[in-house]
Amino acid sequence: MPTCALAHETDWTGWRRATRGYVLARIEPADLSWTMGRGGDAVPETAGTFTLSRALVSLAAQAFQAREAERFGLLYTLVWRAHHGGLDLGDAGDLDLRIARRWALAVRADAHRMRTMVRFAQVTVDDQPHFLGWYEPDHFVLEANTRFMARRDPPGRFTIVTPDGTAHRDQDGLRFGAGLKHPGDDDTLLAWWDAHRDALLRDAHAGGGLPEAEELDEVPRPLDRPALGPVVLAERQTSATRELAREARGCERCALHRPATQTVFGEGPRDARVLFIGEQPGDQEDLIGRPFVGPAGQLLDEALEEVGIDRRRIMISNAVKHFKFNARGRRRIHQSPSPGEIDICRFWLDAERAAANPALLVLLGGSAGRAVLGRPVTVTRERGRPFSLPDGGTAFLTVHPSYLLRQPDEASRAREYAAFVRDLRAVKELINHGSE
Repeated sequence: MPTCALAHETDWTGWRRATRGYVLARIEPADLSWTMGRGGDAVPETAGTFTLSRALVSLAAQAFQAREAERFGLLYTLVWRAHHGGLDLGDAGDLDLRIARRWALAVRADAHRMRTMVRFAQVTVDDQPHFLGWYEPDHFVLEANTRFMARRDPPGRFTIVTPDGTAHRDQDGLRFGAGLKHPGDDDTLLAWWDAHRDALLRDAHAGGGLPEAEELDEVPRPLDRPALGPVVLAERQTSATRELAREARGCERCALHRPATQTVFGEGPRDARVLFIGEQPGDQEDLIGRPFVGPAGQLLDEALEEVGIDRRRIMISNAVKHFKFNARGRRRIHQSPSPGEIDICRFWLDAERAAANPALLVLLGGSAGRAVLGRPVTVTRERGRPFSLPDGGTAFLTVHPSYLLRQPDEASRAREYAAFVRDLRAVKELINHGSE
């Protein structure tokens, strides 16, 4: 059995060259093994060529970045099947495609998480401001994602450090180097920078194997406007919350799971004392697998940052875990969940609350209000004040950020945004009061 050795985890160029050679040499997937480093067999130099659909190449390029040991072989299987006419990209029941698409979705979610959650501390390099950040990715998204960020974001010098490697951007362009394993705090990261900066600049390489990350509908964050809080991310979710999220992936309690891409569960650190609850995932959330990452989520981030609430220190979820929509051509138009769907999905919301035990619930809109208070809610009449809950906690009702996006003109949007910020300032007072 031949063994193909790739140079590193994201050796996309090497994988494509080897895949072409072995497919043309008629090496079946079961007869080929994949490894990393040295010791592999020579790739066959076989004459000929073949073409693949753009959709399959795009899927493979994203799934290739997943932190899954089986990805090289499974993606080779897909290419083998496509070349021999045994692959239908439209077959929703194809197990190989389902696995690859699940990996691709996870990579997209991690790429988006990196763009929104990496935080920068300012240092000085050659008398110029330079931004030093830390991120611990779930998948191998650093290279492709950072090249997208460098192209999209305003000019600036930065270094993003991860356990897998480091991306460094300055006047000479974008380069990559060795990483750092789990810094304990910001001071550790800054000390590592002082000790390794010169070696990083000397040994960095250009990279460029993987295609750039796929563009998503999001607002760039300027490097000189980092979010509040330390560079190092908050601790991950509790094991109980992670287990709930795994269980919810296969939820079929109502019909909403059928057209949706995936279950979108809540997220937040284990020590969060506040849980923000929205209505349901939107189009972007359904594709990415994270709550509040679309336009409404970006507006919420802006308002939270304005009042000084760090999103990394709160939990955020939805009353309903699947995206409900009407399909109009290629567009998916949001449709509000019914009271019955909210009541059915309360099972998962109650489980999240029990696992996280937050002292304060911030209810974003009428659906969240109904899910928690158990009755119809008139947001315009009841917003802006706390409610005592039977379990001893507190709930605070305000509008959903999407309400601001639906305003008919700039004056109305400015007025409603200011009112929303006032509500969040009241939320911050409740947070501060609860921490005393």
